[in-house]
Amino acid sequence: MSKKLVAVIFGGFSPEYEVSLKSAYSIIKAINADKYDIIMLGITNKGKWYRYSGSVEDIPNDNWHKNEKHIDKALLSSDRGGGVLVFENGTPASILADVVFPVLHGRYGEDGTIQGLCELAGIPVVGSGSAASALCMDKSRAHRLVSLEGITVPKSICFEHVPAEDELLKAVKELKLPVFVKPVKAGSSIGVSKLESYTDIPKAVKEAFIYDDAVIIEENIAGKEVGCAVLGNQELKTGRVNEIVVPQGFFNYNEKYTHQTAKIYTPARIDAESEKRLQEAGKLIFRTLGCRGYARIDMFLKDDGDIVFSEVNTIPGFTSVSLFPEMMTAAGIDYPELVDTLLELSLQVERGEWYG
Repeated sequence: MSKKLVAVIFGGFSPEYEVSLKSAYSIIKAINADKYDIIMLGITNKGKWYRYSGSVEDIPNDNWHKNEKHIDKALLSSDRGGGVLVFENGTPASILADVVFPVLHGRYGEDGTIQGLCELAGIPVVGSGSAASALCMDKSRAHRLVSLEGITVPKSICFEHVPAEDELLKAVKELKLPVFVKPVKAGSSIGVSKLESYTDIPKAVKEAFIYDDAVIIEENIAGKEVGCAVLGNQELKTGRVNEIVVPQGFFNYNEKYTHQTAKIYTPARIDAESEKRLQEAGKLIFRTLGCRGYARIDMFLKDDGDIVFSEVNTIPGFTSVSLFPEMMTAAGIDYPELVDTLLELSLQVERGEWYG
């Protein structure tokens, strides 16, 4: 059999640019060279697209685009069958990719934009499609839909405009402190604040609006912060449920990628019945929001046993020590097998083996 060509897209015009570089490095190193060839498409943090042909070792340190010998202007054509257009010496050449592996965390990558472009081009994409990606990125609308399935969600207020301070303070009095202020469509806890005082909320809301055009304010959930890795299209598998413990504050951007004080327990320190319930809830949320391929479902397990949905990450961090791969490894699926499975799942869609 001839090898398939995988277009790995990394970087991106997003606050999560650096995270993407680290995830892409690990994925590229793990792709089975006996089954796949790779074309690397990098997007700078200014939004410029290039085909990168240099060493993969220069991706995580952000040196990949600094040597002009190793980059050519490139783009993903929206024409059906147009593939990847690479401009060598100003002359365009079309390279037909069999599958796109987007490693673009956050806005303009995890929000359905790149998935929609791939759908226009007719190229299978690893992970969820445009509709599910956009829905999962919108914390407010995802909460509303999941709540209809009987899963508890945090009490919250959402603003799609910058509110006047008196309007804001009147609305948040309905919420119990502490509260979280979050951009509705952002990841990696960027722009998120945990607040113990109502008077601090207006400033935090203004900061969150820097990152998005909508902001959600949620009540804090007392309980274990847990995650469930879900893998599959029709038949779903789950990793071992993990537990995140942060002695002070919350699992913010710094803690997510340095673990300076955070402690991750994989598997979580819970009984087998609770883990099974969380895994089933994770699969239900995955299906409710129309996900496919893979996603990390973040939840809380309260002391009374109630499960509270937090959010879905359709392109979770993907270094070999990130939460999603770690949970799957604990369930017996190692990192190279996981990457191979994700590529195969995306090709199932091309063959019409996913029920949609």
